[in-house]
Amino acid sequence: MDIKQSVVEQTVLKLARQVAEEQGIEVVRVDLLGGGKRVLLRITIDRDGGVTLDDCEKFSRGFESIAEAEDFMHGPYNLEVSSPGLDRPLTTLADFERNIGKLVRVITKEKIDNQNFFLGRVTGVAGNLIILSIDKKEREISFENVSKARLEIEI
Repeated sequence: MDIKQSVVEQTVLKLARQVAEEQGIEVVRVDLLGGGKRVLLRITIDRDGGVTLDDCEKFSRGFESIAEAEDFMHGPYNLEVSSPGLDRPLTTLADFERNIGKLVRVITKEKIDNQNFFLGRVTGVAGNLIILSIDKKEREISFENVSKARLEIEI
């Protein structure tokens, strides 16, 4: 990502959070993809209980009106607003706290006991540590060591 794209993403995040706060939802992620005439701005939103298509449409309208007034994109773009899905990524400690009791997949940057892939239930968050129950044993993983994490779909 270049510096210009980073600045645009920061602006998008700031404006998206404004709209989200007004609508009682949370911005989960902002992605600016492509370049030139094919720029895709993807904003993922969520709330307790999940978001509906109507929530996505309302957010989209609210964001587009504020984005048009700010005119920060400097050219055409396509806006995509969606929910994070059932297997949503977990990107903050608050995400883990909200999902206590749920099954998660965590990949660490550095190996712990010779492995960097963990599948377990979130049992808590203590300071900077994520606590998972794996095979009836508790495992603490430092949040800084998390490379990727997402909810697992349970059927």
